[in-house]
Amino acid sequence: MYRSRATWLRVLRLYDISDDTLTPAAVLDEQSSLFDAGVHARSRFRSVVDPERFALYSVHTDSLPPLSFGSDRKGEHTLVAVREFRRVPLAASSLAMTVFTANPGRAVPVVAAIAHFVERAVDLYQPGYLLLAHSLEEPRTSLLLMAVHDSTALGAGATSAFSLEALLPELAPLLARAPEHYDYCPEPEAVPVTGAVSPYAV
Repeated sequence: MYRSRATWLRVLRLYDISDDTLTPAAVLDEQSSLFDAGVHARSRFRSVVDPERFALYSVHTDSLPPLSFGSDRKGEHTLVAVREFRRVPLAASSLAMTVFTANPGRAVPVVAAIAHFVERAVDLYQPGYLLLAHSLEEPRTSLLLMAVHDSTALGAGATSAFSLEALLPELAPLLARAPEHYDYCPEPEAVPVTGAVSPYAV
């Protein structure tokens, strides 16, 4: 008997808690409701430069009920995976995400350059998890999500677990603005008992 594989729906939501139209209570209510919506993995990130800007990344099974995702609501993206690498079990002490916005007509070269970086990163950083994806609604938007065990990455000679310095000179002319960097910021109820990164983060 043949069974079709479960469909994974990856979702990214970018939001500012300073947004007058989005109260902190409303954010918490909506995020909490996602726990019952076929959530396979979920991570919250905070911007490195703006402490009021957050990103919520989640992976849902095909049992996901109709939500607002995939709509034209600002900051919501349905993600299409381009490259994905996972080690099982996940062993990571750091998790970070970078969001890239390409200039008009430059989305493909941006994704190609990041994909090349991903292939090298698998060998160099020994990541526990690595994902390159782009937005279905806004193809100019892409993200790089990487989880590593810092001691392993440093042992491999990486000066930084998430160093994009070698990639940025190539990308800079193709981007509409500087990449947005986010650090893992677990929700209080999702803080793992052991380790810095929840096993359900990615």
